[in-house]
Amino acid sequence: MGGKNKQRTKGNLRPSSSGRAAELLAKERGTVPGFIGFGTSQSDLGYVPAVQGAEEIDSLVDADFRMVLRKLSKRDVITKLKAMQEFGTMCKEREAEVVKGVLPYWPRIYCKISLDHDRRVREATQQSFEQLILKVKKHLAPYLKSIMGYWLIAQCDTYSPAASAAKVAFEKAFPSSKQPEALAFCKDEILNVLQDHLLKETPDTLSDPQTVPEEEREAKFFRILTCSLLALKKLLSMLPKKEMQSLEEKLMSLLSQNKFWKYGKHSTPQVRSAFFELASAFCQYLPELVKGEAPRVCPAVLLSIDDSDAVVCPALWEAVLYVIATVEDCWSHVNAKKGVLPKLWTVLREGGRGLATVIYPNLLPFISKVPPGITEPKLEYFRTFFSSIIQGLSSERAIASPSESSAIISAFMECLRFAVLQKVDEEDDQRQIHQMLINDQLIPIIDAVLQEPRLQNGPLFYQIAETLSSWEAKAEVSSDDGTEEVFQKLLSNFWDRLLKLYVLHVDKLDADEKPLFAISCMLEVLQNPKTATKSNNRKSVKIKFKDEDESERNTENGKLTEVRKNSDSEIQAYLRQSSVLRKEPLENLVCNLSELSIVYVNEHKSEQHLKFLSALLSSFSSDRVFQVLLEQGNDTSSTPAESHEKTKVHHENPSVQFLYMNLITWLKEDWRKDTQFLVDILYSVLNCCSSNDERKVILDDLTKMDLKWIIFLQIIQKACSSTTKLSLVSDWLKGDTLGERLVMLADDLCHLGLKPIPASTQSASSERWTILSLVLSQHFKNESLIGETYVERIIDKLQAALSKARDLSEAGNTEPSVSFICDVASSFFSSVKGCLLMPSSEDLLLTIFQLCAQRQDATHLTDLLVCKLKHTWMSGVKSLVHQLQSTQKQSSSFLLKSALWIKNQIQSSTLDVKSLQVLISAVSDLLSMLLEADGQSGCLVGAYVEHVTPNRTEWVKLRESLSAEWMHKPLLEGRLSMNCEHLGSCVKLSGTTKLPGHLCTSALLSKMVMLVLENGMVHGNDDAERKKTDNIIAELLYSLQWIEELENPPYLLLEYLHMLEEMHITYQKFSTLSNTADLQQTIFDRSEEHGRLWSLTMAKLIRAESGVSCEMKHLFKTSEGFLPLTEGRLHTLQCLSTFLTEEEKKELVFHCVAKLMTCAQTELSSTDGAFGCLSILNSCLNDSSIDCDHLLPGILKIIMSWKNDNEDNFLFSCNLKETSAQLLGFNIEMIRYLPLLLKYSTAPLADNEWDFIMCSMLAWLETTCENHSLYHIPLVQIFACVSCDLASALSAYIEAAAPETTENLPVNLISEWKEFFSEGIHNLLLPLLVKVTGETKTAAEGSFQNSVLTSLGEALTYISKDQLLNHKLPAKFVAGQKTNLPDKLQTLLNTLCPLLLFWARPVQISVYHMLYKLMPELPKFDDEDLKSYGDEEEESALSPPAALMSVLATQEVLLENILECIPVGEFAVIQPLSDEFCLVLGYLLTWKLTLTFFKAASSQLRVLYSQYLRRTKSLNKLLYHLFRLMPENPVFSGPISEVPNKDTKTFFTEELHLDVKGTGALSSQIPHLACTVYHITLKDLPAMVRLWWNSCEKRVFSVVDKFTSKYVSSVLSSQEISSVQTSTQLFNGMTVKARSAAREVIATYSVDDIFIELIIQLPTNYPLGSITVESGKRVGVAVQQWRNWMLQLSTYLTHQNGSIMEGLSLWKNNVDKRFEGVEDCMICFSVIHGSNYSLPKKACRTCKKKFHSACLYKWFTSSNKSTCPLCRETFF
Repeated sequence: MGGKNKQRTKGNLRPSSSGRAAELLAKERGTVPGFIGFGTSQSDLGYVPAVQGAEEIDSLVDADFRMVLRKLSKRDVITKLKAMQEFGTMCKEREAEVVKGVLPYWPRIYCKISLDHDRRVREATQQSFEQLILKVKKHLAPYLKSIMGYWLIAQCDTYSPAASAAKVAFEKAFPSSKQPEALAFCKDEILNVLQDHLLKETPDTLSDPQTVPEEEREAKFFRILTCSLLALKKLLSMLPKKEMQSLEEKLMSLLSQNKFWKYGKHSTPQVRSAFFELASAFCQYLPELVKGEAPRVCPAVLLSIDDSDAVVCPALWEAVLYVIATVEDCWSHVNAKKGVLPKLWTVLREGGRGLATVIYPNLLPFISKVPPGITEPKLEYFRTFFSSIIQGLSSERAIASPSESSAIISAFMECLRFAVLQKVDEEDDQRQIHQMLINDQLIPIIDAVLQEPRLQNGPLFYQIAETLSSWEAKAEVSSDDGTEEVFQKLLSNFWDRLLKLYVLHVDKLDADEKPLFAISCMLEVLQNPKTATKSNNRKSVKIKFKDEDESERNTENGKLTEVRKNSDSEIQAYLRQSSVLRKEPLENLVCNLSELSIVYVNEHKSEQHLKFLSALLSSFSSDRVFQVLLEQGNDTSSTPAESHEKTKVHHENPSVQFLYMNLITWLKEDWRKDTQFLVDILYSVLNCCSSNDERKVILDDLTKMDLKWIIFLQIIQKACSSTTKLSLVSDWLKGDTLGERLVMLADDLCHLGLKPIPASTQSASSERWTILSLVLSQHFKNESLIGETYVERIIDKLQAALSKARDLSEAGNTEPSVSFICDVASSFFSSVKGCLLMPSSEDLLLTIFQLCAQRQDATHLTDLLVCKLKHTWMSGVKSLVHQLQSTQKQSSSFLLKSALWIKNQIQSSTLDVKSLQVLISAVSDLLSMLLEADGQSGCLVGAYVEHVTPNRTEWVKLRESLSAEWMHKPLLEGRLSMNCEHLGSCVKLSGTTKLPGHLCTSALLSKMVMLVLENGMVHGNDDAERKKTDNIIAELLYSLQWIEELENPPYLLLEYLHMLEEMHITYQKFSTLSNTADLQQTIFDRSEEHGRLWSLTMAKLIRAESGVSCEMKHLFKTSEGFLPLTEGRLHTLQCLSTFLTEEEKKELVFHCVAKLMTCAQTELSSTDGAFGCLSILNSCLNDSSIDCDHLLPGILKIIMSWKNDNEDNFLFSCNLKETSAQLLGFNIEMIRYLPLLLKYSTAPLADNEWDFIMCSMLAWLETTCENHSLYHIPLVQIFACVSCDLASALSAYIEAAAPETTENLPVNLISEWKEFFSEGIHNLLLPLLVKVTGETKTAAEGSFQNSVLTSLGEALTYISKDQLLNHKLPAKFVAGQKTNLPDKLQTLLNTLCPLLLFWARPVQISVYHMLYKLMPELPKFDDEDLKSYGDEEEESALSPPAALMSVLATQEVLLENILECIPVGEFAVIQPLSDEFCLVLGYLLTWKLTLTFFKAASSQLRVLYSQYLRRTKSLNKLLYHLFRLMPENPVFSGPISEVPNKDTKTFFTEELHLDVKGTGALSSQIPHLACTVYHITLKDLPAMVRLWWNSCEKRVFSVVDKFTSKYVSSVLSSQEISSVQTSTQLFNGMTVKARSAAREVIATYSVDDIFIELIIQLPTNYPLGSITVESGKRVGVAVQQWRNWMLQLSTYLTHQNGSIMEGLSLWKNNVDKRFEGVEDCMICFSVIHGSNYSLPKKACRTCKKKFHSACLYKWFTSSNKSTCPLCRETFF
């Protein structure tokens, strides 16, 4: 209304206010309007409260409610929905008073929103209404009338959740007794609303045309129409009777409207359906009103009879039946013959159009109400009616749906019975009608069903049986009007026609099996409708006719009797009752059909007729039928000779005669595949026999005949399926004839299974297995089918066969046999009670278990078979345990035998990992079964584990059988000290394929005890059980420690560890299941007693538990605690030293020192003497420095005093052949002490102490060198290692000595070291290295020497360059080797280079370090030779050191074999320390040396070397290999240098330290080395790499480019730029600057007046991409000349292998020469040659121009001419 601050109209003093307007309105009118509605459309009266003023009104509605009600008038669906849900919640939560305030405004909102288009909103509305009702209760009453119409419509909502919500609200508001009153109270208002909706409203009045789309408007309108019609129906049904009168008048106005009647023809099915429902309701509740409106009602309903909509049809037919029942003269208002019936016939002919289940049940009531006048002439009427139904039944839709066809057939039969009962005045007419019904209707429908298999399961046969029963009942009872005659004729006609129909189907040679089968089914039903199983067990409605008498009613109960298979005796009883009228014709029929069939069988061998005959005999096995068959059979076939006598014996019984004359012949026919129906005939014969004896004789005869086994299988199967049949053959089953035959069968089968079988007999053998399985597993009344003794004998046979199957090697043959035995055993175990208490079955079970617990390679069984076997033994064990419990037995032979077998398996050391895994799985399964059965007692399981566990001596044996190789590592690392020869098995592990028994036993038993613990079972004495468990887990930890201590455990053991992890047999798992304190104590006790591996196991356990328990520390609390020292205690203390506190260690050291001081000469090398104390001391010092530095020199003095007393105890320069292990151990500990002294002692040592250390070291080294042949003795080997380590420690100490340390050293020590000691060390060790490596050729024999080589190599890395050059190695030269090196140097190279191929990493690394020192010295010797290479025509090449190159060539060949299968760019993972590892390592080290050599050479030499590499293609091979050896993501994970840097560390940014001892991660060493080599190659040979890269195939090209750009280029660029920045090279007349950020180098050249600026830009993939040279400023140079120079520089930088600075220097020389007057070579336009740096020297005699030799050579070879490039004259 305009802004607040604007000028107002004159006289307008206050701003406008809607609140004030409302107030004024109230004053004028005298009423309070409360809320005024303004909606979004004309009809949409929303909720707008009067704001300000009228406060007393506003106060009636709570503010929150006001907000919600406002939201409800919005148009958006989601807003409305949420608001309505909020409203419901508020109604629930607020007080009643607040909610009542809303009531005046609710009706309007409810009436509108309950018709909303969105169904969720409607549902929410009803739910909220319910909450409102629950809160306000009776206070709703004043508003009922305005709501009720819409509420009733809501209860009829087409969306059922909304409708049910409305009903719930209605029930909450009114109890069911009050509901009619409530409706009566509001009926006028309801009717007004409904009439408005039905007559006045349109889609456009219900919704706003401007905002709502047309589709939505129409949908809403049709829905409201439907709901209104249904609401009216609901109103009629619920109103009290007394209110109907007043309602009638109101409804008259509705019914008088034409619009209302048109709803019957409405386009929407829902509306039509609702209309017909309402019509039915009118007929039901207001019949008089309907009669009055008959002219409208009848056409509206009856003429719609052909409406085929599924929604409309049920309501329509209800209305049809109501109308014809309510309006007597309904037919007078429609033309039945033209209007109604033709429509009905059409519907029937189309099979009800898919709605048969709805339409057809209404047919009988409908035709019963059609008046006689309309049905004249009756014959035609019925003919049309039934023909239409039959036609409808043949429609595809009806046939396809069982429910549809059933409905049609039922209706047909009901109407047929109705038609037959119709009274017709003329007898002749009646007979005609009956004939027509039977001949033209009933027989055709039977024929149709016989020919259509899908209809055969329908109700027709039963309906016919019932119909016949009712007719027979009528025919038997005599009456005045001669009805019985009529029905007798009817029946006789029926049977005649039926026989003719049947004969039509049967009397054909190629008779179809399906109709024959249907005939036999129908005859069975006709004979006894009660016994034949009905296909559909659903309840169905039965129609009864008034004039069917009582007797008939008894035969068919009103309800459908529950269908079940009755026993044969009941059938007989029924047959006796059934009337003669049925029995006789039926039997005649069967005889006729049998006669026909047997003729076809005998004459034409017709299989289908024989099957049909079998089916007939199953239902009609009477003597008469057999007699007929015999008579017919005798005419055609002669009796087999061998059964003559039998026939005489049984001649009086036609069935037996038939058996011997015909049936046996058929049974013996080999070509016959299917014999089931013959067995059925056999049972029919047996049924006719008089006694069981007679039957047994017959069956025994059959058993003795050579019949196929499948026949006996079928006889037994049928016996098992029916008690009646079983009673016929039980004597035979129990008899000896069959029993013996079955035992023979089992024997045959088992033998057959072990021979090769042709495929044809396999199917036959499967039938025989099935018969065995059947007779073993089927039981009746706790008795086996056959005799008990035979069962045992059969099981024995099976067990024997399986045992043999296990030993057979041919896999394929045993498979079917084993599979069948499995099936038989499985069903036997699972179904026979007490079967496993037989010894034979326990043996069978054990054999099956053993097959499952072995590897399939051993048993040759397929996965499927193993699975079967497992299932079999598990079901067997289940039954066994169950039987043990029921008989209160504690053990069984199966459990005992299996436990002993398992124990034998695991201790015998014959298992590999897979076998062990299979065994553990099988035992776990067995244990799980036992645990399940044991409940809480655990007796069975406890006993079982006990049986499998080894006793103490067995455990000791198992431990001793473990190889002693484990000692090597802990002895070398100083974790254990020993002064005696190793005990234990010295088996070499490298080639083993079977796991040691100890590992198998500990793994299996651990799994068993963990399973027991998981189930929380501990039986018997708790402590004793725990002790047993701890012992087992201790042994497992012992096994694991043994593997851990092996230096290179074979793959077998790694597999074993992986298996333990997979199967959760781990210490972690155990610690979660049980308290581990006792286990720790157990292991500690064993460690103290035995030491060695037990001590290491204890240390591992302490590490796992992270801390030492107090109990363990009591041992060394006092000095007496660990004295006297035994090996066990010594090892325990050594292993515990790591975990002791500072104080405890100190105390231990004091004790040791005290003991050393008092040690006698004789005790020096004993465990309880100096050796033991030194060992403990070394262990304590090894981990960390203890605050006892003052004691360390004292100990040295003690050692020196021992030497002075008796030098013989010190193994100086002596032969160790005769030396005792004790003395060796003692010396080892002394040598170990000296590096620790150097490391931790702070006090300076005296001169004599240094002399002692130095001289002892050299003397010990001499001993080491002299005894290299004894290195196979472990203690000698360790002696050698520690001697070399001492030399390394001294070298490192003196090399790294700081000035302040040097001051404290004796004056001459350093010089003596350099001149004498260091020289002495290397003169001893270098020849030793050559000697040792020369003696051991293969990795296998030398694995134990690896440690010596490591220590030796470490010591040799300290050798100086001079010492190397002055070596004392024997001369070694290679024939034909080109070299410029002096002999001594060449010998050194020839000796050391081949060691790069050595299989031990330490040797390779130490040789690399030695050669690395030599490489920079070598190129100078080639320099001398360079002059001679100057002017040769061809491009010259010079080889890098030949010794190195020959090694490289060998490596290339070997490496090609390993890596060629891996695509370039894929990362090849190389197992550390494998042969491949050493090969690749050697190869990369050789290249690193070659590149170092290359770097040290001058640029002229480099050209020659690179030419050599290009020719041999070595570099190309290297680059291909590098891209297989570098990881895709070379991230560095090791210790990173101190400098903090944000960038990620890669193998390219971090330096690689190659230590001989290889402390770093070996797995990353090859990748890191590969990256380093690639880095150096790119840096020093960029041009060659670029050349290679450009020649790569597309895939490799992009791999190289991506990798280099991502990881290397940035590193190289920054190094190149920084090398320019830090370069000290000075150029006369040229300055060089670098910009690192832009990756640019700027060179400025000036001479006289000429000034040139060049900008060199590095590419992102430097050095692969081309370096671009751009011009900056230039003064005084011609453009052409300038271009030439730019091109030259660019060429130099691209094609020379060097840095930017070297390229610039070359270019400057070129330009300088130009200015000096030297002319360009006219081939390459350059003064200095780009690759060999020579000047143009070769001049043409004619034109006097000079050229480079190399350029001319290229010119001549490429052009094939020898003319001058310029003047074209011949070049001389």
